[in-house]
Amino acid sequence: MTEPSGETVPEAPADVEPADALGEREPERTGAAAPSATGSGSARPADAPAGEPDTPDGATDQEEAAGEPAEAGEDGEDGADTVAGEAAGSEAGADAPAEAAGGETPAAGLSEAEAEIAAQRELRARIEARKAEKAGPVESGAKLSGTAADLLAAVRAVESGKASGEAFYEAPEPAPRRPAPTAAPAVTVRPAAPRAAAAPARATTAAVAEVLAAGGAPEALAGPVAAALGESAAGALREDPWQLLAVPGVRPEQADGFARALLGGACGPDDPRRTVALTVWLLEQAAVQGHTALDVEAVRAGLARHAVPDPEKAVEAAVAEGAVLVFQEEEQEEAPDGTEAGGAGEAGAEEPGTETADVPVLLGLDRYALAEESLADGLARLVRTVTPDTWEGSELERAAGAHGLVLHTGGEAARAEAVALAAAAGARGLRSLVTVHSPEGLGALGDGGAPAVTLAALLSGAAGPGRDEEGALALDLLVVLDAPQLDVEAGAMLVESLPDGCRLVLSGDPGVLGSAGAGQVFADALAARVCPRVASRVPDPGPLGELVSGVGAGELLQVEAPGKEIVIVPVRDAGEAVHRTVQLVADSVPRALGVPPERTQVITVGHGGSAGTRALNAALKQRLNPGPGRFGGYDPGDRVAYAPAPGRTVTGTVLGAAPEGLRLRCAGAEVLVPKERVESALRHGWALTAHQAAGARWPAVVVVLPGDAAPGLSRPWVYTAFGRAERHLSVVHGVDQALPRAVAERPAPERTTRLRPLLEGLLAADGE
Repeated sequence: MTEPSGETVPEAPADVEPADALGEREPERTGAAAPSATGSGSARPADAPAGEPDTPDGATDQEEAAGEPAEAGEDGEDGADTVAGEAAGSEAGADAPAEAAGGETPAAGLSEAEAEIAAQRELRARIEARKAEKAGPVESGAKLSGTAADLLAAVRAVESGKASGEAFYEAPEPAPRRPAPTAAPAVTVRPAAPRAAAAPARATTAAVAEVLAAGGAPEALAGPVAAALGESAAGALREDPWQLLAVPGVRPEQADGFARALLGGACGPDDPRRTVALTVWLLEQAAVQGHTALDVEAVRAGLARHAVPDPEKAVEAAVAEGAVLVFQEEEQEEAPDGTEAGGAGEAGAEEPGTETADVPVLLGLDRYALAEESLADGLARLVRTVTPDTWEGSELERAAGAHGLVLHTGGEAARAEAVALAAAAGARGLRSLVTVHSPEGLGALGDGGAPAVTLAALLSGAAGPGRDEEGALALDLLVVLDAPQLDVEAGAMLVESLPDGCRLVLSGDPGVLGSAGAGQVFADALAARVCPRVASRVPDPGPLGELVSGVGAGELLQVEAPGKEIVIVPVRDAGEAVHRTVQLVADSVPRALGVPPERTQVITVGHGGSAGTRALNAALKQRLNPGPGRFGGYDPGDRVAYAPAPGRTVTGTVLGAAPEGLRLRCAGAEVLVPKERVESALRHGWALTAHQAAGARWPAVVVVLPGDAAPGLSRPWVYTAFGRAERHLSVVHGVDQALPRAVAERPAPERTTRLRPLLEGLLAADGE
């Protein structure tokens, strides 16, 4: 992307009158060609916020825990191939948007976050119970009912001589035909939300606070420690001070200092308690970057960086204590004799040091191992229990009629195909439903002819069809839009909730950023090749569609934009980037396009830095809604980003304060943020990161790329950020040639997961 020959772009200093970037003065050029702006690679200023790393996405775990909704993997996406234990500068968890459809909320007395967390715990318990039930012995005839049970009873009666065998030859009355399924009713809200888990007892928190004080740790950690370690938290922490690492945001060096204060000379770098806790912590940090497991060599390298004298022995100790699990995944390859060799499973008797050169040994945490195995089992169950049928219609409809699992890929325009499939299934008398990632995405569907809810609302029970006594959703077809945003734990809960014979269609754009949580469900399912994959042939329209499609192919095209659909705004440094962003949102875009500031979204690489979300939101608030911030730093009319649960973000507007907390309007419904969660779960939302914006679109988008943003850029990041614009995209450009290089040379980093080999092992032999 270079400027046309002979055309220069004047640089506007920060103190000039606001320039109309889209109007008559034309200080920028329209189109998608990136200018070769000199002096754009500005270094980070010396007065950057203290405590933030030099990466553009500078929100560390500690900062997020102290008052920012967590954002996972912004820069971590680009560094995910490094050991996740080096978390300085990595995000604590992404706030991907989601909200209950239509504003439905759980029953009174429970916040949406509490209801969702309780629902997740309930479903996890059900997953574990089902797996234990499958593993246990089955009593003969104990699981039979109806005709099968009657036949078994008759056979036993004949064997015992209590009845004659002639009874078997009496012609039974024909069973009545099963009535055709009726059309799905309108989406209903469940009458009650799951009971939320009780908060830690006051005595438990007080006891933990005493231990923390003895070790010189902040008393504010008492609540999180009690919640993480349970009723015996105080004793566990005193016995093993490194259990402090179980609290999000605590770093190894902080835990080491706490342990030295409590134990004195009784602890050292090779203390088994320390090495086990560090091994678990490294895997937790890997999950923040999207991994569900790590190669054992990567874990050993991470332990060595934290001064563990014998990393190999440390890994063995963690495995022996059951803190981590060992896996050895083998690819499904053709053996010389024509049979398939290899499989997927846990290397139960395999020592971590005995891995072969060809088959890597992985370490993982049980929560993600359970989720991936449950998800693979559930997908295989759907594939095997569906009744194939011949559906007339599009390629996607024909595939869905004949298979229990179908993958559908395409851009924004392809979403209409998946919605049309759900509507056609409803017309056939099937109970169909569409889920989306965010409430903004829900509103963009319009009247597609099929009921739709957000995935978070469906899983929490706030919206969607009812469930039977076993917890299965009353559905015959489920279409999941924004499938790349589905992490492995949410995927496992979703699939476990689907009844036998239900059809599942995962639809999404493989080019966007991956899920905020651990795993890559959509990518793994595509790579496993165990079910039909239908690629949409509908291109995204207009100059924006052409630009985004080129980015997805690894090329930053120069696109003609006669209607000012794309504008490049070159800047010299981060200060000018903030200044020009405010001009665009407040003046230029509304004047030239008629898009008000509240319908324009700013997207940048990270939270920290001199042009991150914090700096941009402060400048935009001062211009668009100045005020003293009398309600915990917020004023009525402030645009905010609310994280009702980890990994979710929903945008809204502050309405006012109440004795219980702060009132917001999100997706057309009023939401109450409890006062104790305002500091940790709320932030201003004029500017978001690309992960937070995924799954939503706005009429106008301003993407801010200051000079220090270059390390955080990648092809998926640019693809996601540019693709959020419906009508207009402005790029505040200060990274010079780093932008085209990121698009051409930095594809999505690999995530280490186990779902693909698990699916191959379960379904490849079936010839799916």
